Formats: sequence, structure tokens, C-alpha cells
Amino acid sequence: MAENKLDKKQLGIYRKILLKIKEDIVHDIKNMSAVNSPQKDTSGDIVGHALHMADVATDMYDKEFNLGLASNDREVLHRVEVALKRIEDKTYGLCLECKKSIPQARLKAIPYTETCLKCQERLEKSS
Repeated sequence: MAENKLDKKQLGIYRKILLKIKEDIVHDIKNMSAVNSPQKDTSGDIVGHALHMADVATDMYDKEFNLGLASNDREVLHRVEVALKRIEDKTYGLCLECKKSIPQARLKAIPYTETCLKCQERLEKSS
């Protein structure tokens, strides 16, 4: 196994970045959930209930779009959690494929990445 070139200070910086990303995603998912849940007025009717077919279609599109975003956010959130665990395990910054150090430029661009660029390209070509 290759030795990780990141020191404690660098790992701390990446940990803070990952925690901020996690916080932002959790906030976004909560906001999307609040937007997608119908609100009721005091009479029990759904507020803003769309009667026109075009409005219904737009509402459905918006909900599906938000569900897609939430799904993507959950995937990134999972990858952030894995990256945080790898910081604890002292394996953060090492490519899961070739076990070499991931360049810092790539970690800065995608802090939750698990592979170096070369291995990522190879994985994308094979799938």
C-alpha cells in the first residue's frame, strides 16, 4: 500500500471542506423536502392547488426535477461520508484502484473523490 503524503494539517483542511459540503447538502435536501410537501390552509385545502392541466404538469415536472436533484445530493452525501471515514482511517487521498496518492489539485476540485484521474478515466471507459 502506498504511503499517504497528506499531513495532519492538510487532512484537517479537507475534513473541514467535506463537513461544509455535507452541511450544505443536508440543508438543500431539507429545503427540497419542505418545498415538495403540500401546504394546507386553515380550511384543510391544499394551498396553491393547481386546477389547470398545464399548471399540474409544471408542478409534476418541478417535483420530479427536485427528486432527481435530491437523489444526486444523496449520492454525493454518501461519497462525502466515505471520504470522512477515509480521513479517520488515514487512507484519504489514496486512489482506491492503484493505491497511489491522488494529486492535491484533484482533491481540491472534488474533495470526495476516491480515484486518481487516470483510474477514473479507465473506469469510465470500461463502463
